[in-house]
Amino acid sequence: MHKPRYKYILAIIDFITILCSFYEARWLVIILDQNIPNRNYSNILGINFSFIIVSSLFSIIFPFLFQNNNLYKLNVFQNRSAQIAAIIKSLFHGIILLIVYSFTFKITNLVDSRALIVSIAVVSAINLVLIRVGLARLFFVKYSTHLSLARKVAIIGAGESGKLLAAKLAFEEILGIQLVGFIDDRYPTGTNIISGFYTLGDIEDLPIIKEKYDIEELIISIDTISYPDLLDLIDRCNELNYYVKLNSLMFDIIPRKLDTESYLDIPVVELTPIVNTKMNLLSKKIVDIIGACIGIIIFSPVFVIIASLIRLSSKGPILYKQIRIGKNGKPFMFYKFRSMKTAPIDDDVKRKDSMIEFMKKNKTIDSGSTKIINEERVTWIGKFLRKTSLDELPQLLNVLRGEMSLVGPRPCIPYEYENYDLWQKRRLSVTPGCTGLWQVSGRSNVSFNDSVVLDLYYINNMTPWLDLQLIIKTIPVMILGRGGK
Repeated sequence: MHKPRYKYILAIIDFITILCSFYEARWLVIILDQNIPNRNYSNILGINFSFIIVSSLFSIIFPFLFQNNNLYKLNVFQNRSAQIAAIIKSLFHGIILLIVYSFTFKITNLVDSRALIVSIAVVSAINLVLIRVGLARLFFVKYSTHLSLARKVAIIGAGESGKLLAAKLAFEEILGIQLVGFIDDRYPTGTNIISGFYTLGDIEDLPIIKEKYDIEELIISIDTISYPDLLDLIDRCNELNYYVKLNSLMFDIIPRKLDTESYLDIPVVELTPIVNTKMNLLSKKIVDIIGACIGIIIFSPVFVIIASLIRLSSKGPILYKQIRIGKNGKPFMFYKFRSMKTAPIDDDVKRKDSMIEFMKKNKTIDSGSTKIINEERVTWIGKFLRKTSLDELPQLLNVLRGEMSLVGPRPCIPYEYENYDLWQKRRLSVTPGCTGLWQVSGRSNVSFNDSVVLDLYYINNMTPWLDLQLIIKTIPVMILGRGGK
C-alpha cells in the first residue's frame, strides 16, 4: 500500500535540506569567527563525530515533525502562507528538541554555542522556504499534471456529493490529481455523469478497473450507505491495494476534530491502513511497559494522596474493579480509583438500560455527554478525579499485565459489547488503551457512533508516532479537564 509519490519525494527533499542546513550553519559560524567548542572526539574530515550523528538524527526527525504539522497534505503544500507557518512551527519544535537533546547528552559543540543553534534555525528556515515553498512548489504546479507525480483517481458514488467533488477536481484543476471517472452500481458502464466523465464500472469490477485504467486512488463519496456496508467497501478497496480516501457525512467527526487533508474546500479522510508489522507492534509493547513503569514511579505519591482522600470521602474500597472486554472480545479485570458511592442493584440496572438506549439510538444525553452516570452518587473527591481523569491511573497496572495499552480504544462493559452492532465491534480488534483519539478529541462531547468512528480511524492509522502525539495531547486534556464527567 503506497502513499502518493509526491509525499515521499517531499520527505526526501526535506531530509536533504535539513542535513545540508546543519553543515551550512556550522560553516557560517566558523566563517564569522565564532568559536565552536571541540573536545578530542573522533572526527571525520575534520568534522566532530557527535555533530555528524546529531545532524543525521535530526534530519530524520524533522520530516516526522513536518508530518505532524500537515506539511505533506496537498492543501497545505499548495498554500504558501499555510506552508510557511507550518515550517516555522515545526522548526520551533525541532530546535527546542535539539536543545534538550544536546543538554541531556552533553553535546558540547551544540550546548556551548548559541550562535550555532541560532544559525541552524535561521539557515533551515531560509532553505526550506526557498526549496520547498519556492522551487518544489513551482515544479509541482508546472509539471504535476504531466509527469508521473500525478495520480489517477476514481470516485465511488455518482450522487450529488460525488458530482460536486468531481466538479471541484476536474474544473478547478487541483494539482497532482487526474480524475478518470466514477464507479457506481446504479449506472451502466459508460454512462456520462458530468461533462466528459463516465462510469467505469460497478463495485464488482474494482479489480478490472484498477488494471485497465491504472487507478491509484479511490475517493468514496456515497450519499446514502450504512456503516457496515461502508466499512465493508473500505476493506474491499484496501484489499485491492487502492489508496482510499473518504468524503462522507458519516465520518465528518474526523475533519471536525482533526486536521485532515482537503481537496480545495472539501475535506477527505485517509483510510488506507498503516501496515502494522511485527516490529511496529513490538515497539508499541515495549513503549507500553516502559511508559507504565515510569508512570507508576512518577505518580506513586499521587496514588497515596488519592487513596487517602477516597478513604475520607466515603465508605468502600479504594479501587473500583470491573470486568471489561478487551482485544477480540476477551474479558479482563479493569481497575480505577473509586469515585462514586456504592450503588444499589436497581441503580446499576437503570444505568445499563440507559446506556443500551443511548448506544442503540446514538442520541445525545445531558447536553452532549456520552457517560451515563448518577451525579448524586459521585463523591466530592470523585468529581475532581473524573474531571481530570486521575481516576484512570490504576489502569497502568492493566498495561503492565498486557490487558491494555497506553493508547487505544477504550475497553467496554460486557453488556455494552453484547449490544454492539457487528461493525462497532471492530473497535476492539486491537488492545484497548488508557487514552485514545476520541478522548483527546472530545471525551464526553461526542456521540457513541462518533467515538467508534474515531477509534476505527486510530486503528487504521496506528503508529508509535501517533501514540506519542496522543499521549502528549492527553496531558492538557487532564489538566484542563476538558469533556470529563
